[in-house]
Amino acid sequence: MMATKRDFYEVLGVPKNASQDDIKNAFRSLARQYHPDVNNAPNAEEKFKEINEAYGVLSDADKRAAYDRYGPEGVNYQGMPDFSSMDLSDILEGLFGFGGFSGMGGSARRSRNAPRRGADLSARVRLSFEEAVFGVEKEIDITRDEKCSVCGGSGVEPGKKPVTCSTCKGQGEVRQVHQTFLGSMVQVGPCPVCGGRGEIIEDPCHACRGTGLERRTVKRKINIPAGVDNGNQVRVIGEGQPGSNGGPSGNFYLELEVQPHRYFRRKGNDLLLDLDINMAQAALGDEITIPTLEGSEKLRIPPGTQPGKVFKLKEKGIPVVNRQGSRGDLLVTVNVQIPTQLNAEQKKLLESLGKTMGTDIKIQERSFLDKLKDVLGG
Repeated sequence: MMATKRDFYEVLGVPKNASQDDIKNAFRSLARQYHPDVNNAPNAEEKFKEINEAYGVLSDADKRAAYDRYGPEGVNYQGMPDFSSMDLSDILEGLFGFGGFSGMGGSARRSRNAPRRGADLSARVRLSFEEAVFGVEKEIDITRDEKCSVCGGSGVEPGKKPVTCSTCKGQGEVRQVHQTFLGSMVQVGPCPVCGGRGEIIEDPCHACRGTGLERRTVKRKINIPAGVDNGNQVRVIGEGQPGSNGGPSGNFYLELEVQPHRYFRRKGNDLLLDLDINMAQAALGDEITIPTLEGSEKLRIPPGTQPGKVFKLKEKGIPVVNRQGSRGDLLVTVNVQIPTQLNAEQKKLLESLGKTMGTDIKIQERSFLDKLKDVLGG
């Protein structure tokens, strides 16, 4: 009678909804703990096989689905997991201190000859407040590496050719065999002689000294959309450092520094404007000319306007980036100025006004909301 197998999730100590990363991390930890080379306990080898068996099933999406539905009987395995579909390079590197495996299913690490994306570049540009609001096109200098104009990026002196590396025979990589408990494992790494290129440049280009690159400054016109703010970035795809081995170029990022405005402040996409009026304007009302982003506009101040009153001018604020026709508002806050110096006529007029208004002091009662807060402990 066959022994009942433990639940594979229980073996690895993970829940049934564990992610692949959780399963891999659990396997790594347990494999280090129970590997026979580091654990002399009598049951260490059996425990290690059980861990491998569980990982072999749960790390494979199809086998895991079959296991979840039918149990161990639904999985076609023979004690040890099928390593042909598993990438063990990261795990074995953690166990033995070397990686880049091929053979027994371990996929080789990416060769140095593989295409590589170029690095990103960045620069900073200063914008006026109006340029940030309405958008602008800026011509920017980008300093980066480009293909050498003499050798065309090959790094070889014109008329000469590179020679095939005798160490790796032009493959760009070398292989070493390691004996492990899983059998022979082949470690693949870049050739130390040619650096993974498969070729050796014996006659380097005199202009670029064999790098295949030269430093250049190019001019690019970059469109900055309306509504950007201080600290925003504009990405220009493919204008960074060139890639290697046929890889794509990196990106260029333009960091924006927006100068403050003489009158306006910004809060999101709303514009804020502080407006000073005198006591007569606040009491009697007035029509005042105020600045906006598009020029001047009339603002009606109704009689009895109190200090701190906010007037909203709809859609007179800042455009929303990449949303045509959508804008914030212009919020005008009124400040009533109290004069500190009066001439004789002004003083006489205010004294007369004061007599008509009386001298009784009115103590403002607390509002219902304030009393309610006291009751509720707010």
